[in-house]
Order: sequence, then C-alpha cells, then structure tokens
Amino acid sequence: MSNGPAGHVARSTVRPHSETTRRTPLRTFLHTDDGVTIDSVYDPGAVVYDSSRPSAGDLVFVVAHGFTGDVDRPHVRRVAEALTRHGAVVTFSFRGHGASGGRSTVGDREVLDLAAAVRWARELGHTRVATIGFSMGGSVVLRHAALYGAADAVVSVSAPARWYYRGTPPMRRLHWLVTRPEGRLVGRYGFRTRIHHREWDPVPMSPVEAVPRIAPTPLLIVHGDQDGYFPLDHPRMLAGAAGDHGELWLEPGMGHAEHAATDALLGRIGDWAVAQGG
Repeated sequence: MSNGPAGHVARSTVRPHSETTRRTPLRTFLHTDDGVTIDSVYDPGAVVYDSSRPSAGDLVFVVAHGFTGDVDRPHVRRVAEALTRHGAVVTFSFRGHGASGGRSTVGDREVLDLAAAVRWARELGHTRVATIGFSMGGSVVLRHAALYGAADAVVSVSAPARWYYRGTPPMRRLHWLVTRPEGRLVGRYGFRTRIHHREWDPVPMSPVEAVPRIAPTPLLIVHGDQDGYFPLDHPRMLAGAAGDHGELWLEPGMGHAEHAATDALLGRIGDWAVAQGG
C-alpha cells in the first residue's frame, strides 16, 4: 500500500494509437430492487486497441456522484468525459437527485442504486466493472463492494471513514441540510435534492467497516490534503483497514470530490483501473 504522493505511483505512459471507434450514448431509467427509478446514461466511449497495455475495450466505469450531484451536472459530465478515454462509462443520479425517483438517504439505500447501475453495465456486455465514487458516492462504492462483490476494481475519492462526522464547517452545514425541515427545503429547491426525513434504522455499515470485506478486489483510495469536508484521518483510517489490498493516493493541493479532481488525476485513475486487468 502506497502512502506517498500520487506522482510516485507507477502508471502506463503508453497512449492508444491504433484504432478507435465511438458509438451512440444511451439513456434510460433503471429500477432498483426496492422499486426506485434511477436516471442513467451509458457512454461507450472510445474502444481502444493497443497491444502494449491491457485492453480497455471490456472495461466500464460506473460513476457514483457526490451528495447534491446528478447525471446532468457539469462536474459529473466532466468526470464521465475524462474516463471515456479509458473505457465505457455509466453515470446515474442517485435516488432523490435530479430526475431519479425516491428520496435521498444520504448513503444508505443508495447501494441499491449503484447495484442497478452495475447490473446494467454487465447487461451491456462489459466483463470488467470499475466503480468510482466521490464523497457520499465514495462511501457507497465501498459498501456496495463489501455487500455485493460485484466490482472488479473500486475507487473511492474524498470519502468519509465514519458516519455522523461534524468536525468541519461544511459538514455541520450538511447536517443542518439533512436533519432540519428548513434544510431539506433548501436541498429540494436549491440543490434539486429531495432528502428523506427519516433517520437511519438500522445504521448502515460504515465505510471503514466495509473496507476489509472488499479484499481481494483491488481498491484505490484518493483524498486531497486540502479537503475541507473530511481531514486526512479519514483516508488513513480507510487505508489502514484495507491492508495490503488497498492503495492510498494523498493528492497535494486537492480539495473535495469531483470539483477538485483534475483531468490529470482522473486520467491517472483511469490508467490504474485499466492496469488492474493486466
């Protein structure tokens, strides 16, 4: 497990060159096991053939966005576009977000949304699935991998290690948004996010509890050293729980989640996911 800067991580420098094709994106509503409709987009991306690196043609990234994001948000589309250089991409809106049905449970039943998206990716013919989640989505990909074992590689970016954390001003504001009636109104009309009023019962498995159950699936934990939501003890806790099957990238100067993930970082994540098939 590497705790050094991401620049110290070995990665391919070979660029695809021989043949590239692109097909038409698809958009549909998926149905979760508990009956929620999930707005989802499939972009086949660039199917690349290059004998010097593992094939990306069978790889699909399933992207789990952060809280208040959705499939049409510019920052989510930017992530998808960056990853299409490495494989196909499925993006979707979590329940309560955008055009999806239901209400957000802020990381609990969202594992059912991700499970539906991963099933769709498999039905589309992809033999390798890499789940990549940001913030709330980062916690969801960890719990999904622990509960379902349905991913071939897992990337968690800017995720919390434990629930109910309120140690930073942004997290105190988020708790107000989720727990107060007036906060949920702001979420609905200000952020297009419909938040469930009920508390968790039972409390779901925490991310740090989920991580040991992911092995031997390759796991990459990415976190910025300037993250204003979750300080560095969170990724370090996750990496410690992962043991030898996890890899930690602490990104100098990076803030929180999709907005802070540069195209260069997304490119390195794409390279890492492709290499897991080699």
